[in-house]
Amino acid sequence: MKKDTYRRGLSAEALCRAALRLKLYRVLASRYRSPHGEIDIVVARGKTLALVEVKARPSAREAIEAITPHQRARLERAAGDFLARHAQFNRHNVRFDVMLVAPRRWPVHIKDAWRPGD
Repeated sequence: MKKDTYRRGLSAEALCRAALRLKLYRVLASRYRSPHGEIDIVVARGKTLALVEVKARPSAREAIEAITPHQRARLERAAGDFLARHAQFNRHNVRFDVMLVAPRRWPVHIKDAWRPGD
């Protein structure tokens, strides 16, 4: 069961990377790990740096509900680590996006899903 969930997550992330590339985003990192947590996908387009959380659930509603305030805080700390290690992006507009993946559906991309401290 856990292995199936892991594989489903990897497939969802691959689908989201493809969708983002079609929207002309440049994928900078996938599964970026920091001491604070993992960022599923890091992309850039122009002067925008988006840190993308991918949620694969049976419905979009369940996917949105899966992103807790604790998880958002962890992602924000991981983003700080990414920016500290990649100073070339410090002048970019940074935002947190979410991509929702439901069975047999194209991923839904929610840009600027939250702001730090929300």
